[in-house]
Amino acid sequence: MAARSRPLAWFAVPLAVWLALPGSVAAEPEQLNTIKDVVLAIHRCWRPPPADKAGPVDITVIVSFNREGAILGHPRISYESQEATDNDRIAYRVAVMEALQRCTPLPFTESLGGAVAGRPFAIPFRNKKYPPRSQEKRAWLLPKIL
Repeated sequence: MAARSRPLAWFAVPLAVWLALPGSVAAEPEQLNTIKDVVLAIHRCWRPPPADKAGPVDITVIVSFNREGAILGHPRISYESQEATDNDRIAYRVAVMEALQRCTPLPFTESLGGAVAGRPFAIPFRNKKYPPRSQEKRAWLLPKIL
């Protein structure tokens, strides 16, 4: 009977290691260590309103976080596109606040949490389509290599 239990041991150990490693890595969210990471994480949560509900609007929100990554105080809108209608503004304000609710608390590293706690972030959300920049204007800036 000892000969039969040996093959099970060969399968049980790798299986246990395989199940333990991916589960522990995937369970912890990626820690944010820079301000750029914070802005990118919030932008990943943002879902602009559908085009049939609101026109494209640029909007900026000012928000502060505590050491644990939770929102501190009340976020406020500091900029909205001038051509936006009242309905567009409301739809985009709701979309920005929903993004903040979906994302927070953010998984700050201890050092980032201490550095940004209480400091305001101005986070722009750009949804307008801008025309491509003309290459002619920048052509004279390129160095000539002969």
